[in-house]
Amino acid sequence: MVSRREFAELASLAVAGAVLPGSRSRAQQSFALEETTIAQLQDGLKAGRLTARGVTQAYLDRIAALDRQGPALRAVLETNPEALAIADALDAERRRGRTRGPLHGIPVIVKDNIETHDRMQTTAGSLALEGNIALRDAFIVERLRAAGAVILAKANLSEWANFRSTRSSSGWSGRGRQCRNPYVLDRTPSGSSAGSATAVSANLCAVAVGTETDGSIISPANACGVVGFKPTVGLVSRAGIVPIAHSQDTAGPMCRSVADAAALLTALAGVDPRDPATAQAEGHLAKDYTAFLDASGLKGARIGVQARSGNNPIVDKVVEQAIAVLKAQGAEIVDPAPIETAGQLGTNERDVLQYEFKADLNAYLATMPASIKPRTLADLIAFNAANEAREMPFFGQEIFIASEARGPLTDQAYLDARAKCIDLTRTKGIDATMDKFKLDAMLGPSGGIASLVDLAGGGGGGGGGGSSQFPAVAGYPHITVPAGSHFGLPLGVSFYGRAWSEPVLIRLAYAFEQATKARRAPAFTPTLALS
Repeated sequence: MVSRREFAELASLAVAGAVLPGSRSRAQQSFALEETTIAQLQDGLKAGRLTARGVTQAYLDRIAALDRQGPALRAVLETNPEALAIADALDAERRRGRTRGPLHGIPVIVKDNIETHDRMQTTAGSLALEGNIALRDAFIVERLRAAGAVILAKANLSEWANFRSTRSSSGWSGRGRQCRNPYVLDRTPSGSSAGSATAVSANLCAVAVGTETDGSIISPANACGVVGFKPTVGLVSRAGIVPIAHSQDTAGPMCRSVADAAALLTALAGVDPRDPATAQAEGHLAKDYTAFLDASGLKGARIGVQARSGNNPIVDKVVEQAIAVLKAQGAEIVDPAPIETAGQLGTNERDVLQYEFKADLNAYLATMPASIKPRTLADLIAFNAANEAREMPFFGQEIFIASEARGPLTDQAYLDARAKCIDLTRTKGIDATMDKFKLDAMLGPSGGIASLVDLAGGGGGGGGGGSSQFPAVAGYPHITVPAGSHFGLPLGVSFYGRAWSEPVLIRLAYAFEQATKARRAPAFTPTLALS
C-alpha cells in the first residue's frame, strides 16, 4: 500500500501541474499519478518523498481498478508478481547511495511479444503459446532491468502483432480479447501495440514499450493520444522478440511525453551480438537521447510536407494547424515536398513480410522451451484450426496460410521484392526527397480517427491516411506526437527522416509538443453521443 506520506506527495504532483486540464472521470481525479513524468517521479524518489514500491503499488492499484473493472480496458494481460519485490530491491539500492539512472524505480509495461524471464508468460497474445516462460530476457528487457526499471506487466496486443488475418480487429488477442480505446471505449485502440498505447495513455504505468513492423507503434499512439517512437531498424535489438519480419521489425517507446520517450530510448538502444542488425548502430548511438530535447528546436529547421491524408478533411485540418505552429516556431516549411515513388510499392511489402514471417517465425519457434508444442508456422495453423471457437471466433488466419505457402528467402521473388522496397522507399524515396528539398525531416498525418470496433463484421483499424509505410519499409525512424482531437478522439502528426536521425526527430517533436501541449488525459467515455 502507498503510505500516507507518499500519497500526499503524489497528490502534490497532481496539484503542481502533473495533471493536464480537461474533462475527467471520478476515477481519474482520484489518481495521484495522472500524467506524471519520469522526471517528476525521479524528483520525488531522489528527495525521499516517494519510493519505488509506493509508485509501483499505485500503478498496480490503477490497473486493478480500470483494466478488468470500471471501463475494463483490457490493456494488460498479466501483472508481474515480482514487481513489488523488484521495487523494494531498487529502494534498498537507493538507500545505499546507488542509483542506476533516470529509470531507477520507474514502472514499465512491455508488449507481450517481448520475452521476460520471470513469472510472466510471453505469448504474442496467442493461446498456442500459453504457459510459455521465456528461457531468458529479451535484450531490451535486460537493458531495462540494468537501468533500474520495474517490469510491471505484459501488455495485450493484436495477436501475432496483427499478422494473422486481413480482417482482424486491432487490439484483439486470444488471451486478452478486445483491448479498448481509453478515450471512447467502443473505438479501436488501433495498431498491434494496442495494449501498450492504452496502458500508457490511461496512466496504468509510467512508460511502455511497443513493437512495429508497419504502423504498430505509430497508429495506436495516434489513436490513443500518446507519443510513439519507431527507431531506425538496428538501433534497438530484436533478440527475444516474437518476429514478423527482420527487415522492418523494431521495438520502441510509447509514452505520454517526448521527454519520457527520449529517456526510454536511451535505455533500449544498444548493440547486441544476438541481433546482427544492431552492428550498424555503431557510431550512431547517443549516450543520452534526452540531450536533444530543445524547446527552441524548430527554429531554422527545414521540414517537408510529403502529403495530406488525401481523403479526410478532419485529419488534414490537424496537419494544417501543425504547419502553422511549426512556422510560428521558426521552421521553414517546404509544402509540398512529395515522395515521387509514393504509391508504387504495390504488393512488394506484403510479399517481403510473408516470406520473412515464415522464415523468421519458424526460426524463433525452434528456440522455444520444450513444453511449447508448436514449433513451426504450420503447427500454429493446425492449432488455430483445432481451437477455432477460442482462437478464431471473429476472424481467420489467411495471412498465416499465405505465408506458409511462401518459399525460402533464396527465392528470386523475395529477393526482387526486397530490392524494390529498398529502392522505392530509401534510394528514390525518403533519401531522394530529403536531398532534393534539403530537408531536416518530413511531416505528415499519423493516422485517421479511431473507428468503431466491429468484431462481427471484421476490421476496427486506425482510420488510415497515415505516414507509416515508407519509413517502416525503409527501416527509418518515425515519431508521432499528439496534435489535436475530434469529438474527444486524439489525432497526431508525424515527423520522420533518414536512418539514424533520432536526435533530429526528438528535437523537432519536443519543440512541437512544448508549443502545443495538445495531449489531454482520456475520460473513458463509453460511446460518442452524436445526436
